[in-house]
Amino acid sequence: MKGILLVNLGSPDSPEPKDVKKYLGEFLMDERVIDVPLWARNLLVKGIILNTRPKASAAAYKKIWWEEGSPLIVISERLQRKIQKQVKVPVALAMRYGSMTIKKGMQELVDKGVNEILIFPLYPQFAMATTETILVLAEEIQKEHFPQIKLDSVKAFYNKPDYIEVLSNSIEKHLDGKNYDHLLFSYHGVPERHIKKRDITKSHCKIDGSCCATPSKAHEFCYRHQCLEVTRLVAEHLQLKENNYSSSFQSRLGFDPWLQPYTDRTIERLGKEGIKNMAIVTPAFVSDCLETLEEIAMEGQEIFYEVGGNQFTTIPCLNDDQEFVDLLSNWINSWIN
Repeated sequence: MKGILLVNLGSPDSPEPKDVKKYLGEFLMDERVIDVPLWARNLLVKGIILNTRPKASAAAYKKIWWEEGSPLIVISERLQRKIQKQVKVPVALAMRYGSMTIKKGMQELVDKGVNEILIFPLYPQFAMATTETILVLAEEIQKEHFPQIKLDSVKAFYNKPDYIEVLSNSIEKHLDGKNYDHLLFSYHGVPERHIKKRDITKSHCKIDGSCCATPSKAHEFCYRHQCLEVTRLVAEHLQLKENNYSSSFQSRLGFDPWLQPYTDRTIERLGKEGIKNMAIVTPAFVSDCLETLEEIAMEGQEIFYEVGGNQFTTIPCLNDDQEFVDLLSNWINSWIN
């Protein structure tokens, strides 16, 4: 029997510093998140970050924490339950980091008689620190604990026409009746070296003004190309005017070069250039979380208002929107059949 394992990023068990520290430790010690030698990662994460960041991160989590729990977890659970109603095979939910482990999710499916699991990373674009780390860990767990089951996985779906349509419809719905001068597509950032490391041609990805727009096999694993392609396809679908939208990258960490332009600086620049009514969408995330609810909806709004902006509209992630549920259910039913 087949089964589905939806996998999202994860969350601390609570917004308390001790739980945030535990979560950050697991997350940041992942070699595909901070891809430096182990000694350097230990020094950076255990020696510096975990001694300075948990308190501030906990304060940020407390701002967005829901009565039911972590927004990302609650929304992911709602999505899982809705999909389960529309497919005939068991659907489980796991997180790459935190207590809702991939191993627990796989065990839940195996206990229901599943012998073939579709790993479904809930990320439209491929990246080392998202899709890749999920699939690598799932394969390791399968080999060690569930050798009897077969694994399959969903590839990045950033450019699938039906996904672009659902995303475009969501943006259009949330902007209906609202005036905006500029629509900013903000994607989670990654270090530039991640892009070059996953260049299967070893020569295409120069992170310049042309490589992402020039056809190449490298695009299958190029996060930057896939983000910019989402923007291009949605803009085309919604017939956006060229000067009325742009892309940026948020959530940088450390001092190494990350993908640019940076979201916070872009918001500030647009406000200073006279943009008064701004809308922002975050298509690297399918579920609202700390990065969308606090970093964008709170911090981003504060930056915009400080430089003279009037209206700052944040467009929710797809979350458990029925069109998104239908889309994922259709893809799953196609795999089943």
